[in-house]
Amino acid sequence: MGEKRKASRESYRQILLLALPIVIQNLFSAAISSADVIMLNSVGQSSISAVSLATQYSSVLYMVFYGLGTGATMLCAQYWGKGNLDAIEKVEGIALRFSFGISLLFALPAAAVPRLMMTVFTSDQELIQIGSSYLRVISISYLCWGFSEVYLSVLRSIERVKISTVLNVGALLINISLNAVFIYGLFGAPRLGAQGVAIATSISRVIQLIACFGVSAASKDVHLRPQAMFQKSGVLLRDFLRLSVPALANDIIWSVGFSMYSVIMGHMGSDVVAANSIVVVVRNFGTVLCYSIASASGIFVGKEIGANRIEDADQDAGRSMKLTVAAGVFGGVLVAVCIPFALSYASLSETAMGYLRVMLLINTYYIMGTAVNTTLIAGIFRAGGDSRFGLICDTIDMWCYAVPLGFFAAFVLKLPPMWVYFLLCTDEFVKWPWVLHNYKSKKWLKNITREDV
Repeated sequence: MGEKRKASRESYRQILLLALPIVIQNLFSAAISSADVIMLNSVGQSSISAVSLATQYSSVLYMVFYGLGTGATMLCAQYWGKGNLDAIEKVEGIALRFSFGISLLFALPAAAVPRLMMTVFTSDQELIQIGSSYLRVISISYLCWGFSEVYLSVLRSIERVKISTVLNVGALLINISLNAVFIYGLFGAPRLGAQGVAIATSISRVIQLIACFGVSAASKDVHLRPQAMFQKSGVLLRDFLRLSVPALANDIIWSVGFSMYSVIMGHMGSDVVAANSIVVVVRNFGTVLCYSIASASGIFVGKEIGANRIEDADQDAGRSMKLTVAAGVFGGVLVAVCIPFALSYASLSETAMGYLRVMLLINTYYIMGTAVNTTLIAGIFRAGGDSRFGLICDTIDMWCYAVPLGFFAAFVLKLPPMWVYFLLCTDEFVKWPWVLHNYKSKKWLKNITREDV
């Protein structure tokens, strides 16, 4: 019995040690988002709203990279447990191939037809003008982002989370510093407002990619080699497509569906959009620990499955769930504590301030739904190679339930905006019975490595 308790404590310790650098990285990422809003607050509500809408494309692209990264992590974490570095580099090359192609699909329209992209979210001409100037510049960052995000995902999958965190935090610090320079016109720079945010982000992404190549050159494990995109990978390509395409499709479907919430709110007025832009910042801080535990759990459980420690992997998945519930409670309390500070800080209209209060209260419990589903679908299930479940689950939840319900409530029933927002925020809890049933079935608990690749 004493040995079991000792093993349990050691597992909790290792998961938390993996999660801690990811927490730091996610905190800085959330800080950048909040810094954008705080700095743009001095420019005006229109700039906040326009950037909030324009960054929906970055959010979708991030989910694409996250899907490719977690798809690669499913294989890399298990091959790391198996000790096969050659297979890991081949998987990385495959992921880079896809990330570069998808980056181009976003970068070219953002540079060529940004106004058309903005009209998807709003008909307000002022918001379209501001958002277009942001998109045209931010398109540069998309190409660099794809390479660095895949490489950092692979580093995390082989437990090099500290290096990954340092690279991300460094880029974020550069981003926030340049934000101040270009938004406020420091050191003789022009005051560029929303466009300044885009310039700062693009420069920081270029520097981050250069840093990734520097780390790669000094690494003894896995290297960032663009030529790996053209390397023949045989059976690994089929495995990657079989596992990653559902994960990628899952994340795209979820992120596009979540962006449709912004479409719905964007057509209910700029007050709702402005309030939501601040809510997103607070919620990002509330979910930092939840998402970090989800990522760490996927790496840790995947490594154990790859090493054929199936029973240990099952037990550690349960421990991860306990940590996730605790993180969800913590996140909800954090949002509640932030409510008076957010209300005293925000320079919004009286109507938007009323919306902000209600939306933050809803998010005090919404975080728990997000925490449980993220750890199970994007962490534990994918650690065992089960990416199809999340695709089916989120497709039905987002596109057969939440998005149609939101449009119906907003534009047919014409309910007040906060009732629409409340209904949209039931999406995570509708999934719970199905998600928990799949977890208890243990169908996800599989070793997906091969002896000869």
